[in-house]
Amino acid sequence: MKFLLTVVAVLPCFAAAPDGAAIYVNRCAVCHDKAGDDARTPKRADLAKRTPEAVYGALTEGPMREQAAGLTVEERRAVATYLTGKAFSDPAATAGKGLCEGHPAAIRVGKGDWNGWGFDRENTRYQPNPGLTVADVPKLKLKWAFGFPGATLGYSQPAVVGGRVFVGSAEGHVYALDAATGCTYWSYDAGAWVRSAPVLAKVKDRWLVFFGDEKAGVQAVDAITGKQAWATPKVDRHAVARVVASLAFHDGKLYVPMSSVEEIAGPNPKYECCTFRGSVSALDAATGKVLWKSHPITDPPKPTKKNSVGTQLHGPAGGSVWMTPTIDAKRKVLYFGTGNSYTDVETGGTEAIVALDLQTGSIRWMNQLTPNDNFLVNCRPGKPNCPDREGPDSDFGASLILRTAPSGRQVLLCGQKSGILYALDPEAKGKLLWKIALGTGSALGGIQWGPAADTEKAYVAVSDVVAKPGKPGLTAVRLADGSVAWHVPAPEAKCSFAATLCSNAQSAGVTAIPGAVFSGALDGHLRAYSTVDGAVLWDFDTGVPFETVNGVKAKGGSIDSPGPVVSHGMVFTNSGYGRFMGAPGNVLLAFEAVGGK
Repeated sequence: MKFLLTVVAVLPCFAAAPDGAAIYVNRCAVCHDKAGDDARTPKRADLAKRTPEAVYGALTEGPMREQAAGLTVEERRAVATYLTGKAFSDPAATAGKGLCEGHPAAIRVGKGDWNGWGFDRENTRYQPNPGLTVADVPKLKLKWAFGFPGATLGYSQPAVVGGRVFVGSAEGHVYALDAATGCTYWSYDAGAWVRSAPVLAKVKDRWLVFFGDEKAGVQAVDAITGKQAWATPKVDRHAVARVVASLAFHDGKLYVPMSSVEEIAGPNPKYECCTFRGSVSALDAATGKVLWKSHPITDPPKPTKKNSVGTQLHGPAGGSVWMTPTIDAKRKVLYFGTGNSYTDVETGGTEAIVALDLQTGSIRWMNQLTPNDNFLVNCRPGKPNCPDREGPDSDFGASLILRTAPSGRQVLLCGQKSGILYALDPEAKGKLLWKIALGTGSALGGIQWGPAADTEKAYVAVSDVVAKPGKPGLTAVRLADGSVAWHVPAPEAKCSFAATLCSNAQSAGVTAIPGAVFSGALDGHLRAYSTVDGAVLWDFDTGVPFETVNGVKAKGGSIDSPGPVVSHGMVFTNSGYGRFMGAPGNVLLAFEAVGGK
């Protein structure tokens, strides 16, 4: 008989449990207790609505990891329990529920699949083969709901390929579900939050699922088995770097956008602000090897001055890449936009539209549309790290759309948090063709996560969640000249959840099909509009509890960031983003037209 020897560390019986309340007061209260409606920092009351797992994740690998530096696991768990008033969930409670029976079939791609963020490499977010008609849209009914265990953020936009739904979560797993039933084929522990939309590609006769994580890593998983094929940790070595957007795949390469949370850490007077530069890297899809990395801020940060408490400051910095890159196969170019600067050091690589050579990563051209937008979160008078010239934080966060206008001229559509939609000429080094202001703009949009475009019009949602006065709504803009075809103000907010902020802001990515366009709102409503005149064809309130196929207790909340996905007659959406404004939730919903095709 063999015996397993287990070594147990014996703790003193008098060891006191960490005081979550005291840690919160010392580390967190200065921002969260003073957060206002115009801040991106959640209020103390909003944190109470989250799960302890979500708060713990934010302190461990999310945006608060810099503020939590030095805390033990027990101390972070204590803060999470204190803030939420809830105990950590038991994963065993739902283990084994909702699993698919039998072996999964081979991956067979189809015209109606939705792969990655923007549907196609041009990021149009337009599904030409939806499997349902405009007449079917009002008949959409909920078919199934999947609950993310231990999470309170509807986080990752799903990819629907080969009859499966691939989706990441804010508790660090990637799931493969059956598109028709929602049953689970496999789950993969990524070891970090996964916010990016998965993208699939066939590499050496094997279908792989690729995604970035919030520890700045990229991973590849076998689409059939859920087993890791390779992982490239820390594509960017900066301590607060992360991958938020989906990767782009083209010709055997993965293009990885890199952003950071340094603008949250930056205002700390003891933090050496700032040294992060946004980038796009090319990886070999077969191995994960980094082939090249390109920084729009071409000059590396250097020491500049010391602040009033003696901390060394640096610059230039910033230019996060929040979006999935857009591929121009004809010109062999990759396009993306950048975010704000973190310092007063002037640079041309922030708030800019950038074109890179697909093979080498060299900059073909760059057009800075908003210079000197210097911004750190929660800057107040007297904070020594804050820029002297503070800008409005008008990031380009929405993926750029490459479309051919009715005239035959190609246009590059660029939505900005300022509320402005730009059209640039990709043939003339990004020369401005036209622009139109559709919203007031603010640090949370303006145009936040992305329009959709068919061959005639762009469909642009406006958030303006903290703008005064705001202009939330949906606008159809003609590609030919930027004129407005129609505009529909956001309906009055109607929230089924109890939330500090109930808003009708339309921040999430927009999705279009022939005849209809889908747009979600922070009040939890997902609506479909007519592409002809903007009339509302369908409205579903996602901000309620749902019975799930995997037995997880789940509810919806605000719809933000990821847009709906339309594939093979079904509509999929996450509900409960609620990271900054609005209500959290942990559910993926699948709809099908009853009586339709």
